Amino acid sequence: MKIFFMSDIHGSLNYLQKALNRFNAEKADFIVILGDELYHGARNPLPLGYNPKDVAELLNTYSEKIIAIRGNCDSEVDEMVLTYPIMSTYSTILYNDKRLFLTHGHVYNEDNLPKLRDGDIFLYGHTHVPVAKKKNNIYIINPGSISIPKEDSPNSYAVLCDNLFEIKDLDGNTFLELNINE
Repeated sequence: MKIFFMSDIHGSLNYLQKALNRFNAEKADFIVILGDELYHGARNPLPLGYNPKDVAELLNTYSEKIIAIRGNCDSEVDEMVLTYPIMSTYSTILYNDKRLFLTHGHVYNEDNLPKLRDGDIFLYGHTHVPVAKKKNNIYIINPGSISIPKEDSPNSYAVLCDNLFEIKDLDGNTFLELNINE
């Protein structure tokens, strides 16, 4: 199974289309969205191609493949236009013998980790900065932002396949990776 992770779309139709082209090229099975689907938020500039209505419509065409959680820019009204749930602050999925804890990062983050066991994976967005590391026997992954990257990082996403996380730019080039079997 191959899982595609993205975060911080912030209503950018332009970057969502590029990310979904990568999802299709990767031949991934599921899309995990780590929050901030439709709106840019007061601290962010308007991203290229800002169009929350069309972003919602495009995401809805993939709804049977999406697992999503709520970001700090997401609200209950967003579920009126999206055909998949987004209002959970966190979710967990299982991958082989590991738990993947999915969150946006504004509640749980590297400085406020939930209770996890050795070898579990903490996945978050929010900072718009890609991360792939192991800390205190917990794997920590942030795919960065597809639309508004920060700290000179590229627009990016992550994929998990065969116990390898790869963080890639929107051209599909890997620039960070982490094996979760080590």
